[in-house]
Amino acid sequence: MTYTIDQIRNIALCGHSGAGKTSLAEAMLFTMGVINRMGRIQDGTTVSDYDSGEIERKMSVRISLLNGDWNGLHYNILDTPGYADFIAESKAALRVCDAAVVVVDAVGGVEIGTERVWAFAGEFGVPRLLFVNKVDRAEADPAGVVESARERFGRRVIALQIPVNVGEGFSQLVDLVSMQLISYADGKATRGEIPAELQDEAAARRNELIEAVAETDEALMERYFAEGDLGPEELTAGLRSAVVKQEIVPVLFGDAFDNIGVPELLEAIARYAPNPTEAAGLQYTDAQGEKIVLEASPDAPLAAFVFKTISEQHVGDLTLVRLYAGRLSAGSEVYNATRGANERVGQFFRLNGHQREEIDSAAAGDIVALVKLRNTHTNDTLTVRNAHIQLPAIEFPVPLIAVAIAPTEKGAEERMATGLAQLHEEDPSFVFRYDPEIRQSLLIAQGELHLNAIVERLKARFGSEVTTAQPRIPYRETIRTKAEGHHRHKKQTGGRGQFGEVFLRVEPRPRGQGFEFGNEVVGGNIPSNFIPAVEKGVVESLENGPLAGYRVVDVAAIVTDGKHHPVDSDEVSFKLAGSQAFRDAFLKAKPILLEPIYSVTVTVPEEYMGDVMGDLSARRGRISGMDTDGHLQIIRAEVPLAELDRYSTTLRSMTQGKGMHTQEFLRYDEVPGEVQARIIEEAKRAAQDN
Repeated sequence: MTYTIDQIRNIALCGHSGAGKTSLAEAMLFTMGVINRMGRIQDGTTVSDYDSGEIERKMSVRISLLNGDWNGLHYNILDTPGYADFIAESKAALRVCDAAVVVVDAVGGVEIGTERVWAFAGEFGVPRLLFVNKVDRAEADPAGVVESARERFGRRVIALQIPVNVGEGFSQLVDLVSMQLISYADGKATRGEIPAELQDEAAARRNELIEAVAETDEALMERYFAEGDLGPEELTAGLRSAVVKQEIVPVLFGDAFDNIGVPELLEAIARYAPNPTEAAGLQYTDAQGEKIVLEASPDAPLAAFVFKTISEQHVGDLTLVRLYAGRLSAGSEVYNATRGANERVGQFFRLNGHQREEIDSAAAGDIVALVKLRNTHTNDTLTVRNAHIQLPAIEFPVPLIAVAIAPTEKGAEERMATGLAQLHEEDPSFVFRYDPEIRQSLLIAQGELHLNAIVERLKARFGSEVTTAQPRIPYRETIRTKAEGHHRHKKQTGGRGQFGEVFLRVEPRPRGQGFEFGNEVVGGNIPSNFIPAVEKGVVESLENGPLAGYRVVDVAAIVTDGKHHPVDSDEVSFKLAGSQAFRDAFLKAKPILLEPIYSVTVTVPEEYMGDVMGDLSARRGRISGMDTDGHLQIIRAEVPLAELDRYSTTLRSMTQGKGMHTQEFLRYDEVPGEVQARIIEEAKRAAQDN
C-alpha cells in the first residue's frame, strides 16, 4: 500500500534500560493488528528482539524497525536499546524520526539513560512525548515521575491524563482533553463519565493543561482569558502546534505489558506528533555553512539518509533508509553523494523485526529497508547526481573502553581486520585501529557488553577468534637537566674496520616542543658528511627510549665533538656511536617517564557522589570541579589513562547503572616516583622475557 506523506508517523521509542520500550513496541503492534498475540521478552518471543544475542541477554542491542497501520495512518516505529553500551543506536534512530516517545519507568523515574536520549532529541530538534510505563507496579509513583521530569526538563512537561487506580490492578485513566474516564477490562477500553470523587482533580489538571497550551499561542491566550476555557478542537490544535514547536512535552501513562494506555498513546502520536512534512531533518547546515531546506515531496530531488546497516543471514546487508524527499523504486539507479559513486537499488522491504514485506517503491517521509547495495553504508546520503545534497552524518558518542586485540591463530590478522572493517560499516560507534606507538591493534567500544557483542559477531560471521588484553599505556620519556654523553664505536675484524666517536649534549625542551638536533662540531673532528648519520642514530633511539623503551619527547641533542678515522670511519659507525652517546647522555640527565592524563567528566545521582569521588582519588585522580544539573552531580577530574581501564564497567557497577562518564586526552604529566620505578622494573622483566 502507498501512503501519502501526511499519513506517516515516524516514531522512535527510547529511554533508560528496562523502562519497557520493547514491550511497548509489542503492544503497539498488537493494537494495530500486526500480531494477534503479544510476545514476551523473558520468552524471547517479541517481534523487536529477534537477534540471538538479544534473546540470550533479554535486552535490545540494536535498532529494530517496525511498522503498522492504525486509524488511517501508517506508523514507522524504531525500537531502540536503552543500555548505555548501545546508546549510539538510540542516537541513530533519533536522527531520522519525527518524534520521540521517551519511555520512563513509573518506579525508577527519570534516569541517566532518559537524560541522554532527551539530550539527543534536543540536539536533532525532535519533539518528545513522555510515556510513563509500568503504572501497575506496587511502588509506582507516576505523579512523582511527572514532578521530577518537570524539575529536570521544565514546565513544558504536561500530563494529558490522570492514572486512577495506580499499582496492582491498574486499569483506568482520566483523559484530560476529552474529560472522560477510560476503563480497561478483558483487553478492551471503554469510555465513560469521570466519577464525582475525581472531577475536582480532573478539572484542576485540565485547567493546568489549557493554561500551558494557551501560553504558547497569543490567539489562544486571548480566547482563554475571554471565555475561561478552550474547546476540544482548539485545545487539540493548540497542543499539536506546541508539541511540534517543542514548547510542550505531553505525558501519557500506561502498562505496556497488559496493553493499557497504548491505544491512547497511538492516538496522541496521530494527533500531536509532526508528520514528515514538518521533520526536523528537512533543514540543516551543509559543509560550506549554507542553510539548506529540503522539500518533503515525492516530486522533489531524492534525499535519503542511511542510518543503520544490518547484516542478515541468507539476505545480506539490510540498509535502513529514511527518505526526506523524492522517491525510490526497485531497479532504479541512485547516486551515493557521500562516496561519490552510483548505486543500483535492488529489493525494498517494510520490516517488522526479521519479518519482511516486499514493496516496489517508497516516497518522501517513509522509512524502509533496501538490500543488495554494494557500497552504501551507515551515514551515507542517497540522492541523484548533480543534486548537490549531502545530509549531515550522525556523530556517534566517543567509545570509552579499549582493548588490545589479536587473532588466536598466526597469520589470521587480515581476516580479523577485514571482519572488523565490515562490522564497523554496520556499527560506526566502535573504532578499530593499529597504534604504532604501543605496537598493538586496538578495539575501542562503548562499553564491555558492546565489546563482547563485537567479538561474538566477529567469530560467528567471519570465523575469526581473537584474544583481548589491556592495552599498553603510551608512556613517554624525557629529561629534566642537561648532561654530556660519549661513545666510541670501534670494530676491527680484519681488513677495513669501523670507527666513530661522538660527544654530545642533551637538554630538556618545553613540554610539547618535540625533538631538536644541533651541531656544534668545529675543526672537522667529525666530517660534515657524517653528521646526518649521527642524527639518524639519535632519531632512531627516540622510538625506544633508554629508560624503559618508550618514545622520547621534548629533548634537544647537540653534537659537540668527536673523532674519525680516514679509512675505517663510515656512516654506520657514526650512526651507532651517535645512538649510544645519546643513550649515555640521556641516562645522566635525570630521565623521567611521562603518562597520558585524561579529562574525565562523571555524571551521577547525588547519592553516589561520595563513592565516585573516593574511587577517582584512589585512581590517582585530581578533582578539578563539580556542578549540579537538576538531581545529577557532575564531577570533573584529571585521571591518568593507566588508571582508567574498564572504568565504565566499574562506574556502572558502583552506581547501579545510573552513572555515566566521558573522557578526553588532556596532556602528558610526570609519573610519580614509586609508580615510575614499578613501570621501569616491569619493562626490564618484559625485555628479559623476550
